[in-house]
Amino acid sequence: MESSAQFLLTLGGILLLGLITSTLALRTALPRVTLLLIFGIVIGHEGFNIIPLEFSSYFDLIAEITLLMVGFLLGGKLTLDSLKESAGDVFWISICAALVTASLVSILLVFIGISTDIAIILGCIASATAPTAILDVVEEAKKQLGFKSQQKKFSNTLLSIVAIDDVWALLLFALGLSIAKTLNGHGADSLFFASAAWEVFGAMGLGIIIGIPAAYLTGRAKPGQPMIIEALGLVFVCGGLAIWLEVSYLIAVMTLGATIANLAKHHDYPFHAIENIETPFMVVFFVLAGASLDLASFEELGLFGVLYIIARALGKYFGSMLGSQISNSNSVTKKWMGLALLPQAGVPIGMALVAANQFPEYRQILLSVVISSTILFDIIGPILTRYAIGQAGKAAVEEKA
Repeated sequence: MESSAQFLLTLGGILLLGLITSTLALRTALPRVTLLLIFGIVIGHEGFNIIPLEFSSYFDLIAEITLLMVGFLLGGKLTLDSLKESAGDVFWISICAALVTASLVSILLVFIGISTDIAIILGCIASATAPTAILDVVEEAKKQLGFKSQQKKFSNTLLSIVAIDDVWALLLFALGLSIAKTLNGHGADSLFFASAAWEVFGAMGLGIIIGIPAAYLTGRAKPGQPMIIEALGLVFVCGGLAIWLEVSYLIAVMTLGATIANLAKHHDYPFHAIENIETPFMVVFFVLAGASLDLASFEELGLFGVLYIIARALGKYFGSMLGSQISNSNSVTKKWMGLALLPQAGVPIGMALVAANQFPEYRQILLSVVISSTILFDIIGPILTRYAIGQAGKAAVEEKA
């Protein structure tokens, strides 16, 4: 009975905090994501340690549910109509940002004397971004700034880039790990690369298989308006099957969302329904993410970790600029997209754990660098994303003037 009371009190307190935080975010330069992460640190084990263990134990489940909804919403942005004007931008910026980041981080780490195999792995890990944080910042900025047309275009392009970013990151990581094993004398692991390909393309196939009939069937029970039960049911079934089949559940639900958004012509796609309940999950997710952060990892960062952080930031910025140049993007996208892509969250930590199992001799350095840099990009990245969106609006006004 006491455990249930603690759980409900904690949940209620965090949700009320989300309301207060959203209000504070409107009056400060800090986005809600950053404020929630900081509050999580304060009440977590690094601070007052007041979150019950029973509540913290649900973090993985809450994170998966949140990511499923975020992935579905991001997939819904990938419609043919929305990509007509920005398909080139999305493709070239996403792939250049990933490749330049991976290359720059790897080369710089090798230059300062880090072993080539571990440098390649860390470079590939650095290419990933954080879809949950970026989506939350965009939605918050939309309400606060009242998007101008240039900001709307910039934000839609940003969300489309983030939606396919994990595909490039997973493929790069698989390739990098295979190269690293060859350099390390273990021999190339074709089975691992095949497993990574299955994780990506199997997820896409699953999303399409579920999405095609869903596109036709949703919105029939209540003509023209898909119900939240339909939307959540599809997302959870797709996510559960993806986890069971050992494919990327994030890519699976993104593909599901994109398939329904493009094929369901008899209604507005069922993403608005999920948007209505997504916020409470995101609030709890970011608070628990902050509470679970281990700030002690900063003590092991050193020059090596600092250079990794700088190289990743430069890689995202100049990679995005290169992609914008190739696709002949507008000046706003060229200047600010790289800054908006800096948030980084849980996917890199998962990659680091996989790499640590393959290279146990590098476990400590892998985890300390990736975890500490993720903490920094989790807190600072959303601030820069919101700043970039704001600058996109100012640039549009200046161009008209």
